[in-house]
Amino acid sequence: MTIKTLLGTAALLAVTATGALAEGETVGFSQIGSESGWRAAETTLTRQQAEERGIQLQFSDAQQKQENQIAAIRSFIAQGVDAILLAPVVATGWDSVLQEAKEAEIPVVLLDRQVDSADDLYLTAVGSNLVHEGEVAGEWLAGEVGDRECRIVELQGTTGSSPAIDRKTGFENAIKDHPNLTIVRSQTGDFTRALGKEVMESFLQAENGGKDICALYAHNDDMAVGAIQAIKEAGLKPGSDILVVSIDGVPDLFQAMAAGEANATVELTPNMAGPAFDALEAYWKDGTTPPKFIQTESKLYTQADDPAGEYERRKGLGY
Repeated sequence: MTIKTLLGTAALLAVTATGALAEGETVGFSQIGSESGWRAAETTLTRQQAEERGIQLQFSDAQQKQENQIAAIRSFIAQGVDAILLAPVVATGWDSVLQEAKEAEIPVVLLDRQVDSADDLYLTAVGSNLVHEGEVAGEWLAGEVGDRECRIVELQGTTGSSPAIDRKTGFENAIKDHPNLTIVRSQTGDFTRALGKEVMESFLQAENGGKDICALYAHNDDMAVGAIQAIKEAGLKPGSDILVVSIDGVPDLFQAMAAGEANATVELTPNMAGPAFDALEAYWKDGTTPPKFIQTESKLYTQADDPAGEYERRKGLGY
């Protein structure tokens, strides 16, 4: 037996011993980017879930560009992966590439966001009810404000994304029967802290230095954290002079709540991969078709819910 043959045999035995490379499926993951702490946690937990299950994860960071995601999906198809996870940056423009995946018999699972495509083009979608998240935030604010007049500024997520569309819809649904609550300014902060701070600065300047603003509603916590800094720099007290409610449940927002600088957040769990891999494993095993939507829980947290403790707990989740 030659040295080359011996080395090849040893490598094969090593792979077989681990089981993961010899038996595990390969899954491509097209992630939006790293625009927020929540997104980073989702990526970390997806990697962890894949490793625990012996799944080979091919990761692609789209840097918040749809064209990068489409290119990544086509690359995954060319590689012949066993499945694709897609966290879509926007809701539209996916029909062609999803059709290509379908023709290649590669199941696609959407993570935390929806697409405006026929549901036969993907296996299932894992996520929260985004409209419900906005409703929970709006209902909390309506209860907190009561009958007093409240001028609200809104930091929207990425234009055209399903969270931005649905979280806005839900919030508006919740406050429509409260004429004392009015959204006076609304602009995208693209889900980032930097732009959240920048847009909030413009809101403050336009609203009498912020004195005419009652509350801020942000489509995610990272924009809220940026806005809190802008409010402080304007000489106002976030959490009291301006109420702050947002969505995601990231550690820094709990830290802000512990300091009295934010009031409420609606949790979006970053563990979308666990239910996604469960669905894929059942599908691979015996062809079990999952429901088209697998809903995760949306829970409201306020300053009364031990935000300091929640901050410490969540730091270990990969945020």
